[in-house]
Amino acid sequence: MKIISGIYKGRNIIGYDIEGTRPTQDRVRESLFGMIQNYLIDSEVLDLFAGTGSLGLESLSNGAMSATFVDINQKCTNNIKKIINLFQVKEETLVLNLDYKKALQYLYENKKSFDLIFLDPPYRYQNIEELLIKIKEMNLIKEDGLVVCEYENDELKEEYPSYKKLKEKKYGFKTISIYKYKG
Repeated sequence: MKIISGIYKGRNIIGYDIEGTRPTQDRVRESLFGMIQNYLIDSEVLDLFAGTGSLGLESLSNGAMSATFVDINQKCTNNIKKIINLFQVKEETLVLNLDYKKALQYLYENKKSFDLIFLDPPYRYQNIEELLIKIKEMNLIKEDGLVVCEYENDELKEEYPSYKKLKEKKYGFKTISIYKYKG
């Protein structure tokens, strides 16, 4: 698995074989980043269910100012830290080894907000709508920010309070929906 574009293009992402991870395939990541490329420069990114960290790392490679990685699996967060050191982007990152609810609370208490949020929860989690609401309530998304939802089983609406779907694309069993936030 490699970074597919930007300044780190071709660099390896290790940890794709950690149990419980299901990294976004290269072709899906390439398509996704083509859809959001105009939102990446100088953005602050949250990769909420980070796994390998490929979405946050790809964002940094394409001009994001910072990336926050959250995963409950310590093997994943340790792996992300190794990659961050290899890529020499430690100053631009924060890695939290926490349950997503605790991480959201931590980010809220520390007045963090993001231009771009990736939601790629484990397959067993089937309520992305709940996450969209929580992110809004906790002021974790900036005005005109994007939330990228990657899922298999949920059915997502065209609009939610303060969110409007910009794009949706299916890749086999997987769907990616991109929402824009208007406070």
